[in-house]
Amino acid sequence: MSRLDPAALAALPADVQRPAYDRDALAPGIVHLGLGAFARAHLAVATEAARHADGDMRWGLVGVSMREAAVRDALAPQQGLYTVATRDADDAGRPRQRLRVIGGVREVLVAPEDPTAVLRAIARPATRLVSLTITEKGYAHDPATGALRLDHPAIAHDLAHAEAPRSAIGFVVHGLALRRAQGQGPITLLSLDNLPANGRTLQGLVQDFAGRVDAGLARWIEQGCTFPSSMVDRIVPRTTEADRAAVAAALGCDDAWPVVAEPFFDWAVEDRFAAGRPAWELGGARAVERAEPWEHLKLRMVNGSHSAIAYLGLLAGWRTVDEAIGQAPLRRFVDDLLRHEVAPTLPPLPGLDLAAYRASLLARFANPALAHRTQQIAMDGSQKLPQRLLGTVRDRIAAGQPIDRLALALAAWLQHLSGCDDAGREFTVDDPLAAALADLVAKADAQATAHARADALTRFAPVFGDLAGHPALVAALAPALESLRGRGARATLEAMT
Repeated sequence: MSRLDPAALAALPADVQRPAYDRDALAPGIVHLGLGAFARAHLAVATEAARHADGDMRWGLVGVSMREAAVRDALAPQQGLYTVATRDADDAGRPRQRLRVIGGVREVLVAPEDPTAVLRAIARPATRLVSLTITEKGYAHDPATGALRLDHPAIAHDLAHAEAPRSAIGFVVHGLALRRAQGQGPITLLSLDNLPANGRTLQGLVQDFAGRVDAGLARWIEQGCTFPSSMVDRIVPRTTEADRAAVAAALGCDDAWPVVAEPFFDWAVEDRFAAGRPAWELGGARAVERAEPWEHLKLRMVNGSHSAIAYLGLLAGWRTVDEAIGQAPLRRFVDDLLRHEVAPTLPPLPGLDLAAYRASLLARFANPALAHRTQQIAMDGSQKLPQRLLGTVRDRIAAGQPIDRLALALAAWLQHLSGCDDAGREFTVDDPLAAALADLVAKADAQATAHARADALTRFAPVFGDLAGHPALVAALAPALESLRGRGARATLEAMT
């Protein structure tokens, strides 16, 4: 079977959407750090739709793989083309997919292979925007406080080696320094990751790093560059070999790295751009004055419940989200978690029907066509839970309200650190702080009582921050931990709901 490339576009089936513009005329206006599946199913899709709607050819994408060459090696022979397979189920519950070939990726760089090329891309006159999807751990910060980790090996290296950065923050700052030195104007830095106030968080990290490099550069960034916050929401599972085969069969040619996504698409972005932006609202985005209320909604309702499903499902042996949410006790638990503990902490969002939003969210989780693995969502919990669950916990405790369901979700994360499910099947605990967390669990297990174990576990400051040892958290966490240890996730859920 032939490979997807520009020559193959004309022969694709009629129902496959494809670029309807001259790709040779597309200028590289966006440098995107972290060209994984999510960016290709979200940012690139919205930019493609905007380009088709208004013909603005200034926003081609230069993708940067921060660690490995796999994406470059897959897309380079295809001249940047790839397929988005949007999947759901029909009224009879049968999986279906719609295909769209995206043409906006003009170049893919591999940061470890050629860091200078990445810095030069940021400094190009055509570059107007640097965006990031590098996951929470990619920011090299303390997730509990948002502060730059000066002890992070990549940050320490980048402060001393401007010519060959390793971290995203290092690339951004040294790229901006090169841009300034060449007389180019300020640009926008846009985080698309699941961080609270992600624009302000990114700005704080960049300014801290820049101030340690060059005070003049820090002032230039502060005075000219913008850091809008945004909320992005779309479920994008990891692509499997079965996905590749299904897409190839539908296309009639091989795509080395298609991406799979749900039909749902949401993006609220603060309209503060130093050098313009694509007309993303033509692709389904919302330009807003403040993204924070939408961030709270997504982080707490979507991501918080997604993590709860992942850890409880992983312990119970439910391998995918749709399988897990199909279990009545877990579905009731998640519905009650959202209804009674999460929703009361959300700021007002005019025009949003929260009950309908909750119902649509449960339906999204039940999508059988995605097969989103619980173990994938369970990755990097130490980086995710401070914003997904602990912000809600903090607000509930401050209001004197119970946190029983939130505590069970946290307990499931802590229990999953054992590396085996309730049936004794082992799995990999994938977390950048895995070694420290293993030591924490060992010390907690040496405690004599459930209360003492829970107290010891909450003393892990990188995750729990100012909630360390909080009496209300410990009191709720202790019985949840004991129930998961003694009865398992399924029986605990049945008893709670």
